[in-house]
This record gives sequence, C-alpha cells and structure tokens, in this order.
Amino acid sequence: MGPASFLTLLSRPPKPRSSGLTHVLDTGVTPAVAADLLAGTAPYVDIWKTGWGTAYLDDRIADKLAVLADHAVASCLGGTLLEIAWAQGAAEACLAWADEAGFTHVEVSRGTVPMALDAKHELVRRAADRFVVVTEVGAKDPAQQHTLAQWGDEAGQDRDAGAALVVAEGRQSGTVGIYDGEGTVREDVVDEIVDAVGLDRIVFEAPRTAQQAWFVRRFGPGVNLGNVALDEILSVETLRLGLRSDTAEVSLPVTMEPVR
Repeated sequence: MGPASFLTLLSRPPKPRSSGLTHVLDTGVTPAVAADLLAGTAPYVDIWKTGWGTAYLDDRIADKLAVLADHAVASCLGGTLLEIAWAQGAAEACLAWADEAGFTHVEVSRGTVPMALDAKHELVRRAADRFVVVTEVGAKDPAQQHTLAQWGDEAGQDRDAGAALVVAEGRQSGTVGIYDGEGTVREDVVDEIVDAVGLDRIVFEAPRTAQQAWFVRRFGPGVNLGNVALDEILSVETLRLGLRSDTAEVSLPVTMEPVR
C-alpha cells in the first residue's frame, strides 16, 4: 500500500532543500533505532544532531552516521562537545575525530563554556574546510540574556565567519534563548535575528508543539525548525502541511477558516 494521496496539500521541496529544514535532536539512540525510524520518516528529516556528547561515548557512531548517509540525512555533531574540547585545548582533535567518524556538519557554539566571539569565529573557520558549519546564538543559562543588538550582531558575524546556518537557542526545554521562562516566543528577538541574516539561514530551536505551530503560522511551512524530538518528526510535518488544527488554515480552501 502506497502513501495516501486524496488530499490537496502544499508542495514541499524534496531533499536536499535549502528551506523548510527539520533539524532533529538525537539523545543517543542506536543505529538500529535510527534505521527503523528513518525507514518511515527520512523524507522529512534534513539534519540529525547528536546531542549532549553522546557521540563521544557511542562505539557505533560511525555505523549510525552511515545509516543517516544512506537516507540522505545530514549528520551534525552537537556544539557542547566541541566547546568542552576547545576548553581542554583539544578542538583540533575533536574536529579530526568527527571527520573520521563521518559527520557532515559541525555545530560551533559558546553557550556552555566561556568563549570570546573571536575564538568562536576562529573555530568556525577551522571547521569550515571539512564540514558544513552550523553556529548557535544565545546562552543556555537564562540568567545570561543577550541584548537585541547582541543577538543580531553575533548571528551576522557568524555568517561572515563562514557559518552556513545559524541556530537560535531554545534548548530541549524551550524556556531559554528565544523563549521566556514559560516557553513563549520572544518575538523581538526572532525579528532581530531574521533581520540580521535572513529567514532561510536561521534554524529556530522549537521543541514544543505550540512553538513549532507559532513559527509555521508566522513564517509559513518553509521555516527551519530545530531540536525536534525523534518521535515528533511526522508531527512537525503535519504542522507544516496544515494537517493539525494548530495550522489547518494552511490546507483549508480559501473560503473556509478553522474553528478556534
């Protein structure tokens, strides 16, 4: 039985695509779990980030990255591991290891370890000759808030240093960075980053359904969403296509509106 086809839905560009990216967070699943998951969801996953240093402890990380490659999913090393390696003077060893393992992308961040902006951009330049570089803007500590100008300036400078994409910090909790402590989107911060680098170059970390829906309603199905849980890949795609009440206006005829 093939996929259902009786609805008229928005056309989503096929992979590899430059917008409408879904960036997922892997907290340490096995290669077999990754393969089983992607057997049904690979068309909807663009970037797979191994978070929390799990890749460093995983003896089968090369096997998992091979699974991702087989499904045309980019593999990204999470930024905290590189931050810790940098703090220990082992950044080059970390990049060499990631290259040998088979990562296609590397995240460069400074949300955990005190790091000057110049040092961050030097890491970007060192990584860019081997990887697609994704940078992260925003602190993980809610007590360390950027000013609006700092959000835009850092995002713009990251791009100038060689970052292909800039990730706007939200963490897995969705309560820091571009969100307040209740998980509400800080619209002024979002606007500042978009103005600085352009919508297609930003990945908004949006772990909560209400946050994902807000971005789809604000910017449309082609918005880039990050830190999506592995069990919510299809759920996020339904939001993009208007198959859920939260964004149903995307798929309803123009003469109809969803009930609120």
